This record gives sequence, structure tokens and C-alpha cells, in this order.
Amino acid sequence: MADRLADGRQFRLLNVLDDINREDLGIEVDFSLPAKRVVRALNQIIEWRGKLMAIRFDKGPEYISATLAIWAAKQGIALAHIQPGKPQQNDYVERYNRAARHEWLDLYIIKTIAEAQNIATGWL
Repeated sequence: MADRLADGRQFRLLNVLDDINREDLGIEVDFSLPAKRVVRALNQIIEWRGKLMAIRFDKGPEYISATLAIWAAKQGIALAHIQPGKPQQNDYVERYNRAARHEWLDLYIIKTIAEAQNIATGWL
């Protein structure tokens, strides 16, 4: 998911959700979320909540990298990718992204990444 700061710079959000419990496990906000950053965020979630059985992603470059694949294999976590152009295969995340946009992203003029992360964490 992506949005823009008040000065026009684009930032990205990594939303990690539990499909079974319909619970948000974490939100990472930054200008760029490379695979190493995704792995770090997932490790933190595992530390807090326990091991994940599987992770479903779209085909973003950070989600198809060897870094993430190697990490998942070492952790024993299955990676599943939705088909390009088929957001309905990840409908809960799409609904969650819509709620995030309406409930906080569109309500604030966000000036910094730190402010975006603070608002996201509060909303979480």
C-alpha cells in the first residue's frame, strides 16, 4: 500500500494481517521497504506472536526476492503469491487497506515518516 507525505514524497506501508483471526499483526511505514526490511519486520512479529505458518503476498519485488525465500525456507514458513491482477485472492487485505485509507490515511496531512508510523501504530 502507498500514500504521499504533505510534500508529495511517496511512502509505502507493509500491512501484516492474520487471515484466521482477522487481526493486524503489524504495520511498517517507510519510503522503501526492501526484502531485508520485510524480513526484519516479520522476525519482530514472530518474536511477539509466534511462528507464522504461511505468508501470502502479491508479486511486489520485495516479496519475490531470494532474501525472503531463503528466510522463509529457514523458518519453515510457506510463501504463497496471489496471481497478478487478482486482488480478490487477497480480499481481506484489500478490505483492510480500504479501511486504513478511510480511517486514517485520508484524515491526516502527514509530514514525516515518523508521524505516519506513529499514526499507524496508534490505529493498529
